[in-house]
Amino acid sequence: MEPFSQELPVSDPASLPAASEQAHIAGSASIIALGGIASRVLGVVREAVISYFFGASGLVSAFRVASIVPTMLYDLLIGGMLSAALVPVFSEVADREGKEALWALFSRVVSLVALVLAGAVLLIELLAPQVAWLLSGGFESELQAAVTQMMRIITPALLFFGLSGIVTGLLYALKRFSYTALGAAVFNLGIIVAVPLLKGRIDVNSLAVGVFFGALLQLLIQLPGLRGVRLRFVLDLSHPALRRILVLYLPIAAGLIISNMQIAIDRRLASSTGENSIAWMANATTLFQLPHGLVAVAIALAVLPTLSRLSAAGDQEGFRRTLGQGMRLVLVLIVPATLGLLVLARPAVALLFEHGQFTANDTFQTAWALRCYLLGLIFASIDWQLNYAFYARQNTLLPALVGVFSVAVYLVVALLLIRPLGMFGLALADSAKHCSHALTMLVLTQRAMGGLTGQRVGETAGKAFLAAGIMAGVMALALSLVSRWVDAGSKIGGLVIVGVGAGLGIVVYLGLASMLHIEELGPLRDAVVRRLRPARLD
Repeated sequence: MEPFSQELPVSDPASLPAASEQAHIAGSASIIALGGIASRVLGVVREAVISYFFGASGLVSAFRVASIVPTMLYDLLIGGMLSAALVPVFSEVADREGKEALWALFSRVVSLVALVLAGAVLLIELLAPQVAWLLSGGFESELQAAVTQMMRIITPALLFFGLSGIVTGLLYALKRFSYTALGAAVFNLGIIVAVPLLKGRIDVNSLAVGVFFGALLQLLIQLPGLRGVRLRFVLDLSHPALRRILVLYLPIAAGLIISNMQIAIDRRLASSTGENSIAWMANATTLFQLPHGLVAVAIALAVLPTLSRLSAAGDQEGFRRTLGQGMRLVLVLIVPATLGLLVLARPAVALLFEHGQFTANDTFQTAWALRCYLLGLIFASIDWQLNYAFYARQNTLLPALVGVFSVAVYLVVALLLIRPLGMFGLALADSAKHCSHALTMLVLTQRAMGGLTGQRVGETAGKAFLAAGIMAGVMALALSLVSRWVDAGSKIGGLVIVGVGAGLGIVVYLGLASMLHIEELGPLRDAVVRRLRPARLD
């Protein structure tokens, strides 16, 4: 069985009929989603390995601090550039100027990024004690020394992270999703393999070594996707496409700074609502991000290269049609996921987290925080598609400005609700942020590109809410009945409750979707079946 071995053809999306485009998007999204599932499963295994060997000690806290630095720098220097600038510009150059021009641009981007990241690595290595003090000044001197040591081991991984991000951008533009889908998953293997092998020799530093080798694996597994690419070291800041990438990236960088400031303010406000609030909110956010990552992010990344090519070709009708298809696919998946998770909030939290020191009260608080966050999930998922539509048109300024506005909305709502509702007010403020951003982007989309009129997005949303609403009602009734027959406090009982609820919900929703003729599920189902079908031998 080779679920990631086949690639999607790099065909001209403007020449594809609507049904083929829809199947094309669904197939791409299924590859990315399957890679995301593999990554999240291995991520759970990684955390289990860390807990098993090191528990929740101060040295583990030191490792968490040390690993923050490359993550923050990657997000600022590469992560924001990937979807907003690299994929649209790479796609445009490939479409208009051909592969040779694309290889020339890729060489210039890789050369510049390698040089910048090498400088950043050297700077952090030299200033590691000072950076460790800034991030962990409250630690005892022994733990600060551990932070410094692990930071120096981890920091070179930033070079691998950055180069991997640039390669990912090229492979997305070429629609070679198979390799990128496995990248994040194999990163987790670094710690999973390194800790059992090295713990007895270098103790907690095995975690840092695991991050280093995980980043290297993430880069290496994508390199086969570069077959045919002609790469050479070239420093040429005058290249017009490279300059366009940098111009597109600047607003995103500013937006990332604002976003990080909002996260910092959120944590500061949460700390004033009780010492457990941040932990409860973090657990709730983990469950929130699961459907968001597997649905909204996967589909947005799958659609982006096609949107970029259609925009470059000036095919506005094809652009609107492809965007509409992506929006409909998101809605038919995220609406039932949201309503289903609202019903399963408490049993799901109990099943995943309620053991050891995590009490029934922690489950109650986390479940309600999750419900408050889920009010913004549908808006957040729609928002990704709209943001990427502007990125495809090489307009990164408007989404960044809307991001500043939405942070202001968050602050107003948070300050109004934190006193009466505590941390739940902050979760509701986060949902208000997503809602304001999505609605504003919808208005801007209508003005900039004629909106989604005629794309049946409203019709599909209505069908999805009807089917998902009935599904949620059936799930709630089933859970109340099953809870009488099993011990909800046991792991087996919790697994039965969540399994029966989720399984019944899927069956009911798919049945109703078929009755309501929600056609978007067909191509997605076929794409997943093709990916999971064992390869036939000739």
